[in-house]
Amino acid sequence: MVDTYKHKGMRQKLVNGIRNKGIKDERVLSAINKIPRHLFLDSSFLQFAYEDKPFPIGSGQTISQPYTVAFQSELLDIKKGIKVLEIGTGSGYQACVLEEMGAKVFSIERQKKLFTKTKAFLKKLGYQSKVFYGDGNKGLATFAPFDRILITAAAPEIADALIEQLKPGGIMVVPYGDGKVQSMIKITKKESGEIVKEDYGHFSFVPLLKDKAND
Repeated sequence: MVDTYKHKGMRQKLVNGIRNKGIKDERVLSAINKIPRHLFLDSSFLQFAYEDKPFPIGSGQTISQPYTVAFQSELLDIKKGIKVLEIGTGSGYQACVLEEMGAKVFSIERQKKLFTKTKAFLKKLGYQSKVFYGDGNKGLATFAPFDRILITAAAPEIADALIEQLKPGGIMVVPYGDGKVQSMIKITKKESGEIVKEDYGHFSFVPLLKDKAND
């Protein structure tokens, strides 16, 4: 759990690169600058931890490219103290970014090994995000409604349960589509219940798996 001056310098360089790509929310950039991404990666990838690239984390999943994490986080328009539901915990890196920005994070992971590993790891790092094992398409009705919902995997469809669990006035961000490339969609649920969708360009994610959770 070592975070050296070298690591911090590499993070600053990464943040500068993300800023140059168009990320303007300084809270997002500050969160990424604070979180030791190298601790979330397998030792064989440590030397590449602060490159702006995704890397495998096991169970067929990846830790997203930092720019993508920043882009989604910026679209969410995080306010301190709001409740965020994250579908696809993965390594836990995105949840940490949201928590650093002041959100109360509820995250679901359907890969059992990844869930067990990440839940323990986040606790070890001192983060308070609540991590659950289950099917993200069902959301977390017990803790609903949510101010924000973030899907971190390619979704060929958006479950009705998630729309229902989004608070009026809330925002959902989802990589929408079932091909190799998805459209980053921002969904705003108006106070009237009307759904407004905006397209923010193309990205590539691993697929959001349906139905039961995996061991």
